Amino acid sequence: MPATRPPKTNGGYLFLPKKLSRGSFLKWLRRTHAWIGLWGAALGLLFGFSGILLNHRDVMKIPLGKMEQKEIQLALPESPPADPKAMAAWLGESLGLNTGHAKIRREAGKTVTWNNAQFQQPAQWQITVRNPQRMMQAEYWEGNAFVTVKQGEGNTLSVLTNLHKGTGMGVGWVLLVDTLAGGLILLSLTGTLLWTRLHGKRLAAAGLVFGSLGLAVFFALQAIGG
Repeated sequence: MPATRPPKTNGGYLFLPKKLSRGSFLKWLRRTHAWIGLWGAALGLLFGFSGILLNHRDVMKIPLGKMEQKEIQLALPESPPADPKAMAAWLGESLGLNTGHAKIRREAGKTVTWNNAQFQQPAQWQITVRNPQRMMQAEYWEGNAFVTVKQGEGNTLSVLTNLHKGTGMGVGWVLLVDTLAGGLILLSLTGTLLWTRLHGKRLAAAGLVFGSLGLAVFFALQAIGG
């Protein structure tokens, strides 16, 4: 008589239905991990290279922030813009720039002391337009007949740095970078699950490590804020 085999078990898998206990879930996990890793590798080339440059910019004397700047003064029209938004629109028409996403700041007038005398300083407008390669900043004091405009154009390394930091980029680029950050989180989770192979002892070990790390971060944040 042939020896009877012991009944099959879930092989140590926890929290899974029987349909997934035969390894199909692990296969799906491996494929997901691989595709996320491919996407992360594509963006990681750009962010890894620019991150190395940023990390060693002081030691290697890399001119990441080098920009050729020019300064001009533009005479205002007979009917000057009434507010900072109108000023941004006028600058866009005059300089051929897209000022739809310009950062506008208005500093109210205030009293300042100079050589023990008090003077009333007029309000100041600042309009800044940036993209990874170029920068334009306009400064206007209320009552002046002109506006001071500073323009700068960065080198190739400066462009890479601005792309890394998202300087002057729109919502689309921010969301694209978020996919890289989310991909790294998913790679960590799926990689941990692949290492555990969903077995009880390894799951417990991974839970202990992540739990300890979470508590360490929590107490560190409390110590910094406290």
